[in-house]
Amino acid sequence: MSTAPQPPQRPSVRVTVAQLQVSDDHTANRQVVEDAFRTAARTRADVLVLPEYASGFDPRGVGAEHAEPLDGPFVTMLRDRARATGVAVLAGTTLPGDGGDARAVNAVVAVDGTGALVGVYRKVHLYDAFGHKESDRLVPGPVDAPPLVLDIGGLTFGVLTCYDLRFPESARRLVDAGAQVLVVPAAWASGELKAMHWRTLAIARAIENTAAVVAVGQAGKGVTGRSLVVAPDGVVGLEMDEQPQVRTVDLDGAALLRVREQNPSLANRRYTVVPVA
Repeated sequence: MSTAPQPPQRPSVRVTVAQLQVSDDHTANRQVVEDAFRTAARTRADVLVLPEYASGFDPRGVGAEHAEPLDGPFVTMLRDRARATGVAVLAGTTLPGDGGDARAVNAVVAVDGTGALVGVYRKVHLYDAFGHKESDRLVPGPVDAPPLVLDIGGLTFGVLTCYDLRFPESARRLVDAGAQVLVVPAAWASGELKAMHWRTLAIARAIENTAAVVAVGQAGKGVTGRSLVVAPDGVVGLEMDEQPQVRTVDLDGAALLRVREQNPSLANRRYTVVPVA
């Protein structure tokens, strides 16, 4: 069961939300990310959040052709930029498969403000829905891997990605590990009702977990964009349209604690979440 969080170290944590348009040109994508870092540094952000597949993307599907190792150009650039600017970063990327599997791994990497790689989340729920079949190209992450949570400015951030948003257990498992902010890098596929689902699910995850939600989508062909930041009471504080843009917001840690005091639904729970093989 969740325990009461400690007061934040600072009144707020500043988050830069980068709704980027990502192509299959990895060199060009790194340049776009470097621009986002400059914006984050200029606004004195604590953390930059990039979308799913920020290193390289094809709306028809992403697989081994876009995979780079953790010591490859994309993550190396993230670490260099974080070290130079002091801005932590959470970014979606694609890693090579393990054990000779020809498929790749959809991952989110966490780099702190010193440039250290502090965690990797490998996407558990692959997008085998709405006519897509990610499992043809990607291997899922282990369901029993420790949740990826990290402290940024006194708030605990927990990481999931895209299709995971449709599975409330994923978010609740992060909250059980201490998450106060749920970060959702995504390349949310466009289509009938999809933008409505994206918005509704992000708000639901915030309300039911009394957690802030930072849902960052890709812009461009085949994806929805419409990034949003939701407060723990479900109020949407930032919402974008379909176009590429970079915005910065402050997350109020004291307000989060007040919401959890007024609505102690986490303390009132009667069920736990456990991985299913």
